[in-house]
Amino acid sequence: MKTESLKLRARIKFLICLFIAGLILSGLTAFPLETELFFIRNAAQQLLEPDNPLYLWVDKVYIGLHDTNIHYPFLAYGTDWLAFAHIVIAIIFIGPLKDPVKNIWVIHFGMFACIAVFPLAFIAGEIRDIPFYWRVIDCMFGAIGVIPLMYCDKYIKRIIRIENLKIYQTI
Repeated sequence: MKTESLKLRARIKFLICLFIAGLILSGLTAFPLETELFFIRNAAQQLLEPDNPLYLWVDKVYIGLHDTNIHYPFLAYGTDWLAFAHIVIAIIFIGPLKDPVKNIWVIHFGMFACIAVFPLAFIAGEIRDIPFYWRVIDCMFGAIGVIPLMYCDKYIKRIIRIENLKIYQTI
């Protein structure tokens, strides 16, 4: 039984490291938005027709961001905080990396956050005139992110059964 528990803990560590890496990478990409969009726009210009909705959207976003950065550079501070939040949230997952059973609540928090992407994307996206297909792309971050966390939750619960642990639920 101890061997199975160790294998489960190794799987959990791998999945949490993957999740942490995704959060940090996602956060870091929020800093150089204009530069990234410049390259994406140029690639889209080469690969897509000028009337392609995806190209038109990327072009519109780039122009809007570029003009905003020229006239109101302080607004980019908001995406700096977005990046910072991703990195801070990633740090929270060090808890279950060290002790997954004790910190299962962090896994549940992460699962909730991933699922909460959906209403935010569809409600705020509609209000902000974000194209539907782009809202679906945003939702994929939550849909993909929740998968490793669901496995972590499953493995942690199996460890609890194997090791006959008693945990106290606060809710």
